[in-house]
Amino acid sequence: MEGNVENLSNQPPRPIRRPGKVKVVRALYNYTAQHADELSFDEGQVLYVYDRDTQSNWWKAKCGDKDGLIPSNYVEEQTEEVELPLHEAARRGNISFLTECLKSGVSPTGLDAAGNTPLYWAARAGHIDCVRYLLNLEMSSAINAQNKMGDTPLHIAASHKHLETIELLLAFGADTSLRNNDNLLAENLTCDAAIINAIQLTKRKSCDDRDYGYGADDYNDDSE
Repeated sequence: MEGNVENLSNQPPRPIRRPGKVKVVRALYNYTAQHADELSFDEGQVLYVYDRDTQSNWWKAKCGDKDGLIPSNYVEEQTEEVELPLHEAARRGNISFLTECLKSGVSPTGLDAAGNTPLYWAARAGHIDCVRYLLNLEMSSAINAQNKMGDTPLHIAASHKHLETIELLLAFGADTSLRNNDNLLAENLTCDAAIINAIQLTKRKSCDDRDYGYGADDYNDDSE
């Protein structure tokens, strides 16, 4: 593989990669894999580099649902380094990278600087596959987690008019009674009638379930 790239030995050593970070790079040229463990990509494509330490001139990266080795001098290095790769995957809707992060042990309930979870970012963008995958992890706390503005995934999905995401969140038990720091419910953040109806229908069903529920005292016989 060394013949496919130019000699990088004269370059200064790269800093050691800190754990939990993923480098986002953009391809400078087209590259066609020469071996089974390499990754093909086109000029301009965004790749996620998750291992730069194993080989100096060849990095392990993902592009879409594929991964493999890429020549380091075929990509632009002056790009951002992702502190929270799972949040980034959820925001971009990259389900394959999201699952890879989770398999690597990245916490699905971690918070960014604004207090947002990966589920929040997936709901914000309406990436339904990512939302469904995260919800199926049985993260009971994340579905109603409020960020520093008090917004939940339901709030942000409503404000961005993602009906399918709203319906999925409601099906998994999203709390419709939570208010953000502006004292607003999720349904107050949209004028979309379908979303408002979906939320209100869930609220009515919840009220009906409570109205028809029975407690232990209901079974006491007071006739004696």
